[in-house]
Amino acid sequence: MKRKIYLDNAATTPVDKDVFAAMEPYFSEIYANPSSVHGEGQEAQEGLVLARKKVADFLNSDVSEIIFTSGATEGNNTVIKGISASEKIKESAGGIPHIIVSSIEHDCIIESAKRMMKEKIAEVTFVPVGEDGLVNVEEIKKAIRPNTVLVSVMYANNEIGSIQPIIEIGEMIDGENRLGHTRIYFHTDAVQAVNYLDCDVQKLKVDMMTISGHKIYGPKGVGVLYVRKGVPIMPLMDGGEQEYRLRAGTHNMTGIVGIGAAVDKVIADRPEISKTTALRDKLIDGILSKISGTALNGLREKRLPNNANIRFEGTEGEAILVMLDMEGIAVSTGSACAARSLSPSHVLKAMGLVDIDAHSSIRFSLGRNTTEEDINRVIEVLPGIIEKLRGVSGSFNNEDLRNPTAWKDDEDEEKCGTGCV
Repeated sequence: MKRKIYLDNAATTPVDKDVFAAMEPYFSEIYANPSSVHGEGQEAQEGLVLARKKVADFLNSDVSEIIFTSGATEGNNTVIKGISASEKIKESAGGIPHIIVSSIEHDCIIESAKRMMKEKIAEVTFVPVGEDGLVNVEEIKKAIRPNTVLVSVMYANNEIGSIQPIIEIGEMIDGENRLGHTRIYFHTDAVQAVNYLDCDVQKLKVDMMTISGHKIYGPKGVGVLYVRKGVPIMPLMDGGEQEYRLRAGTHNMTGIVGIGAAVDKVIADRPEISKTTALRDKLIDGILSKISGTALNGLREKRLPNNANIRFEGTEGEAILVMLDMEGIAVSTGSACAARSLSPSHVLKAMGLVDIDAHSSIRFSLGRNTTEEDINRVIEVLPGIIEKLRGVSGSFNNEDLRNPTAWKDDEDEEKCGTGCV
């Protein structure tokens, strides 16, 4: 039986066996509510405190700045909506606040920002990226207004793996704040970055950062929102006093212990990054050299070590995905959260790709369990798949398919308001 090859680690990762072992007692042995005063509750509280310290040490933050959430979607929604709706923020902005986000953010950022704009809670500017998939710091600086209160740029993109100039953006915002500008807060979605990049919030000069457990070999349903002391953010959920009154609800102790243990494993596995990079480069070189009409989306440099997003002219990404799946190879056509959508990737479109090229792209995302044999297998079977698909479609080298009006989707015509690019 052929080995199953999983190259969709950007969508989710398997729970590490050591992480699961750390979680296991909290399912049935240390089961009490950590908010309870009795001994059993305090035993659970010890696990909560330890997990919070592990994450705080990893981010170089204070433990009181670590807020456990249900995942990155909740964390990102809390940032966009919690800042936009904060009375203190409105007061400092002199009315409706203005926020800036990049055009390649995850849907939970994009859609939250659009909602704030639609409901006239905030003004929003979507800053473009270049053909390399990178945000230009000067573009962000030019977008700043007197009422700008928030900039949100992801650390590394989930589809193309482009690593954004977060330090440079942080320094620019710090400079603006020193000039006496209305206080601008800086948030980064670091979900894809944690496994590979330095997430020291002091070095990055970020005020808020989002992390997700299931992207770092931890469990699903848990995340972290780092919020620097003094950031006037409004809670998204009301109720109890958990998480410093910023996130009500009974603690998900198995998940919280799991994300704490997962952070430990991230630190231990840092020496393996060079191996992942080498395998990624072998995959890219193998595909580009063996299959004509292929191209890497984005730069090879300034890219996550595990990401290879490649377009195959004259094919349809969904068809490639299905045929690879039949060979026991799991990949994706982009973000897992948009996997059911027929619309082309907003990330690839933002980079300037026409719809047909966006639809012909596949994301390969490697993980800790990826082997050289796995990469060799992909390089072995993929040329035949592409040849077969091109033969069926007869569309390879047909420039008519590159018409920008092809694959038109009604959503592309939706007007999202002033300042939406």
